[in-house]
Amino acid sequence: MIVGVLSIRLAIRQSQSLKDKRRIIKSLKDRVRNKFNVSIAETGMQDNRQSAIIGVAMVGSGRRFVNGTLSNVINLLDMFPHAELVDYDMEFL
Repeated sequence: MIVGVLSIRLAIRQSQSLKDKRRIIKSLKDRVRNKFNVSIAETGMQDNRQSAIIGVAMVGSGRRFVNGTLSNVINLLDMFPHAELVDYDMEFL
């Protein structure tokens, strides 16, 4: 069993309030969760209206499958129009 953990830092430049940010983050989380069946949550910078840290976790039987899925999550977030992917860190347990 392999557990993949992904920590993603995003910049949300168009957000004018925390309400705007939460709307964008909810949309992003719903899209990722529905497309890849992973666990996803905002894990940091909740009070900053233009930055967010998102955590994604996945359990699978092989490292190759988990790595591929988490890489696809990164690619989707990189193309997400309302947030800019600043940095990410991927770990396997």
